Order: sequence, then structure tokens, then C-alpha cells
Amino acid sequence: MRRPKYLYGVLAAALLTAVMLNLMLGTVSVSFRQIGSIFMGHGDSQLLNILVNYRLPRMLLCLMVGGCLALAGAILQGLIQNPLASPDVIGLSKGAGLAAVMIILLFPGAPVGIIPWAAFIGASIMGAALMFIATRFELKPTSLALSGMALGAMAGAGIQYVTVKHMNDANTALLWLAGSLWGRSWEHVWLLLPWAIIAVPLLFYLSFRLDVLQLGDNAASGLGLSVRHIRIVLLTAAVCLTGISVAVAGTIGFIGLIAPHMARKLTGPIHKHMLPVTALLGAILVTFSDVIGRIVISPREVPVGIVTAIIGAPYFLYLLGKKK
Repeated sequence: MRRPKYLYGVLAAALLTAVMLNLMLGTVSVSFRQIGSIFMGHGDSQLLNILVNYRLPRMLLCLMVGGCLALAGAILQGLIQNPLASPDVIGLSKGAGLAAVMIILLFPGAPVGIIPWAAFIGASIMGAALMFIATRFELKPTSLALSGMALGAMAGAGIQYVTVKHMNDANTALLWLAGSLWGRSWEHVWLLLPWAIIAVPLLFYLSFRLDVLQLGDNAASGLGLSVRHIRIVLLTAAVCLTGISVAVAGTIGFIGLIAPHMARKLTGPIHKHMLPVTALLGAILVTFSDVIGRIVISPREVPVGIVTAIIGAPYFLYLLGKKK
């Protein structure tokens, strides 16, 4: 690693700070002492209800969604070999968004629980289409990037068409597209948790393969790596992490772009070190962004996706400038 071992200590402290602020701040403020009393079984029952049924699942979702989106971005950047790649840039988030918007606006009587599954299916369809098209070009990094951008543009056009056509009922869809953790519950935590438990260790296990891919296809094949198969496995993992994250939180942008790049600056390009730092940074960014969105115009909320866009857009322009 380029930085000393203290890096993990600093990130852990930042994450703990973000977690505590997320639990404490909101329309109803809860002090650190009150949180301790509540979890010791001596607190106010109303505050206990707020913490356990609203803020705790929301905070856990911030951690998991941030970590999953950041890891998906790191995998895509490694596959495409471009630091500007991310789930929203190559269309995975837009595929999930299109499916969710279609359910919200075309089937307004559908149960709310269907929306996350629709979003996941939308991301999966986009990922399958991306793999099918890229396979025609032997899964080259450039074909993955261009195919994803083209598919994302098509899905974005579909979102705009459906939204404009049903403008009178578009408020719910627009809130979802902005990326929001408002109203999320333990049901959403249990929906995301199994995917994170399976996919995250798998990505850490495959981190060495990502390093080998950076050497080029010929060198990777010469070292015994099945380039085609490992790209399919990694792309599938990225699709799953993106799809389930967008399914529970909406389209939160820029996390998959800026967290891997920041981690790479801190640890260097070796994925064994970079991926854990990427996940921590993604969790920190989303958790802090959720806190900012809750307090900036309290008692109203700014969707967390808007906050991450305000943070991420300037950083994206900075990366574009560095690429010149």
C-alpha cells in the first residue's frame, strides 16, 4: 500500500462518525447519551421506535448500498480499464431506473414491494444485453464501455419518454430516480443483505484476477487465466451489486465513480488493497450524504442521490481534466 496501516484506522473512525451522526441527526435529534441508554434498555420508548424501526435500517442500507455501488464501480473500472467507468455511466443504473419507472407510472396499482424486484430485473436485463453485445466483440474493454453507454442512452430516453407521457403521476418516479433512502425499512435490509454477503467476498477472492487483467488479454491468457470467463463472472457480480442497490435505494449516482478512484489514490492499483478501501469510502460517502440530505432543509429531506451528485459532479469534471 502507498499509505501506512493507519489508513484503515482513519477510515474506520470516519465511518463510525458517519454512523453516529446518521443515528443522531434528523427531524428528531437523539443525543449520544440517549442512544446509549436506549440500547441498554433504559431509554424512551418513542426514541427507541425511531432508532430501531427507522434510523437503524436506514443507516445499514447507507453502508451496504454505498459499499456495493463502490465495489461495482471498481470492478467495472478494472474490466474496462478506464477510471471514468461506473454503473451509472455504462447504463446499469439506467436499466434499473427504467424498469422501476415503468412499474410506478404504468401500473400505479401494483404493490410497492414489486418496485425493487423490477429494478433488479431491469439492471439484469441491461447487464445481459451488455454481455451479449460485448461477446460479439470478444468482451474487449472498449466494446464493453461503448455498448454500455449506448444501452444507457437508450434506457435514459425510455425513462424520459415514460415520465413525460405520465407527467401528472411523475412525482413518485422522480423521487425514486433521484435516489432516496426515505421510508426504507428492515424489509429492504434483508433484501440487500444476502446479495452483499455472497458477492462481496467473491469479489475480494477474485481481486488477483483483476490485477492480471490489467496486463492485457495475451499476458493474462499466458498466465493461465480464462479471460472470457473471468470477465463474465466479474461483470455479473457488478450487475448484481448495482441492480440490488438501485432496487432498494433508487439511482444514487457517482459513488461507483469517485470511491474507486479515491481508493486508488490512497492504496495504489493493487485490487487486494484497493477493494476494501473502496467499499469503506463508498459507505462513508453515502452515509454522510444521507445525513446532509436530512438536515440541510429539515424537516424536509434532500434525496441522497442529489447530494452525491453535488459532490461527485465536480470530481467527475476533475477526472475528465486529468485524462486530457
